[in-house]
Amino acid sequence: MQERKAAVNRDTLETQISVALNLDGTGAAAFATGVPFLEHMMDQIARHGMIDLDVRCQGDTHIDDHHSVEDIGITIGQAMHQAVGDKRGIRRYGHAYVPLDEALSRVVIDFSGRPGLEMHIPFTQKRIGSFDTELFWEFFQGFVNHAGVTLHIDCLRGHNAHHQIETVFKAFGRALRMALEVDPRMGNAMPSTKGTL
Repeated sequence: MQERKAAVNRDTLETQISVALNLDGTGAAAFATGVPFLEHMMDQIARHGMIDLDVRCQGDTHIDDHHSVEDIGITIGQAMHQAVGDKRGIRRYGHAYVPLDEALSRVVIDFSGRPGLEMHIPFTQKRIGSFDTELFWEFFQGFVNHAGVTLHIDCLRGHNAHHQIETVFKAFGRALRMALEVDPRMGNAMPSTKGTL
């Protein structure tokens, strides 16, 4: 099987971003984005998805974090799409439930080729430290649009906003790991009766 790696650069007037990832990694992560709480969350993707992930961003965070967070999601999505390739032999679907103390979240993903996001997180706070929780929607919307996946995110319970979103990112990593796993029974088959994804 060919290496499932990708490196993508994305430059706009608002952000300059580079992402390198390896879908068959060990969970190694390196970040320099100027958005520390997002880095903490992306570390969960790497560790629980067993994806090596390196993200660098120079953004207009002197205005706010919006452009950096959204564009990082977009660029990770682009790199994911490139690394996955034609999707032959992968499981395609992944899901995970993850608890953290009182919080519990469920994430379900389909590498369908059809971008779609259903995200339901009843945040108990508008901000976690200085981070605006509305920006998580921007991150995941950017990701699904460019990775070409259908993604369902539900925080089922929780009263600590940090716990709520951390369970989401851990479950996201676990769901990615399941969906991207090569299924030896599939061989080189496409995981779709259409013959393409």
